[in-house]
Amino acid sequence: MGRATDDIEDLLRRHAPQVLGALVRRYGHFDPAEDSVQEALIAAAEQWPRDGIPDNPRGWLIRVASRRLTDRLRSDEARRRREETAAALTPADAFVAPPPGEDPSGAGPSALGRAPSEDDTLTLLFLCCHPALSPAAQIALTLRAVGGLTTAEIARAHLLPEATMAQRISRAKRAVRGTQFRQPDAQDRDQRLAAVLQVLYLIFNEGYTATAGPDLHRTDLAREAIRLTRAVRRLLPHEGRVTGLLALMLLTEARTPARTGPDGELIPLDEQDRALWDRTAIAEGTALTEEALAQGPAGDYQLQAAIAALHDEAARAEDTDWPQILALYDLLVRRTPDPAAALGRAVAVAMVHGPRAGLAEVDALAEAAGTAGAAGTAGQRSYRLDAVRGHLLERAGEPDAARTAYRAAADATLSEPEARYLRRRADRLEG
Repeated sequence: MGRATDDIEDLLRRHAPQVLGALVRRYGHFDPAEDSVQEALIAAAEQWPRDGIPDNPRGWLIRVASRRLTDRLRSDEARRRREETAAALTPADAFVAPPPGEDPSGAGPSALGRAPSEDDTLTLLFLCCHPALSPAAQIALTLRAVGGLTTAEIARAHLLPEATMAQRISRAKRAVRGTQFRQPDAQDRDQRLAAVLQVLYLIFNEGYTATAGPDLHRTDLAREAIRLTRAVRRLLPHEGRVTGLLALMLLTEARTPARTGPDGELIPLDEQDRALWDRTAIAEGTALTEEALAQGPAGDYQLQAAIAALHDEAARAEDTDWPQILALYDLLVRRTPDPAAALGRAVAVAMVHGPRAGLAEVDALAEAAGTAGAAGTAGQRSYRLDAVRGHLLERAGEPDAARTAYRAAADATLSEPEARYLRRRADRLEG
């Protein structure tokens, strides 16, 4: 039953954006359409385990969601007109099983060579990443509308009360109300695609290393980010940024089986049992990295994927090609002012030129962070800087200073597994 339930959940999440896109494209009314789709997903989650998955699951969801939506939109004087419009605008093949040999999901290629439902998925992503929304709102709305997660699931993932997350999602839906359901024109498509990819990357990062709470890894978020990025790549197979982001996610997620010990303790990259890494994901990620680098000028995601590939290709930690990694980081930090990239470069400098050189880089970053800090981010910035500083001080033979840095990092992070790991490192250095 557990496996069947997981299969149904995967199916529902895959169809959620297709169903929502169909309703919004035909009826408009994003907010009530999204609520109607959620009700259809809940109905399916209750009925399908008992009655079986219908032959045309997407058609079933469209039919149920359409009924819920027309109920919402119905008024006494427009009742007959709206019901007739709903019947006319709903595809005939949405309510019947497909012909033999055709994909029962309804996601097969159209006469134009692309499934309309997949077009709707990308359009929804662009809508959820509307520039009028904050990054936090973009993430929440994407997980709800495109990922098919419930408000409660999204709230748990962000360690927020459900009521707070519901308000955030409601405000986001109000902000995009009235926005035409179409992909942006060529003039702003690049900017909007960058926002889409950034949101997917943030979702993946929160899943791979949770910023707060008792768990190091939130599998549902990481997998959802990969699934959605795969969907974007199916639509934009020649876009190097998309290919690079998918490669980066796969190469990073491949290490998950070795990141924690039997008791859930964090295991750093250089101490992991690399035999546990997912070699299938690494092979796919490496191939995608090569493809992404060949698709045009190397951007941030392509460069990060190339760095991840070098780590994953090393049979042992000591076999890592750190000079090549440093060269890639040099390119990356010239392209972007991202503090995480700069800190990664500092580690690479230390591995190539020694811990003292790396410490000089970290001190410069700390000084810059102190002068350009923003309220609400100083703790996390201090945590990462102090964690790296502790590691480099330990390598430089300064245990007392390293212990102080580790404890400062442990006090600053909101992640319980990382805090435990840092405190163990500090305790190990007790004289």
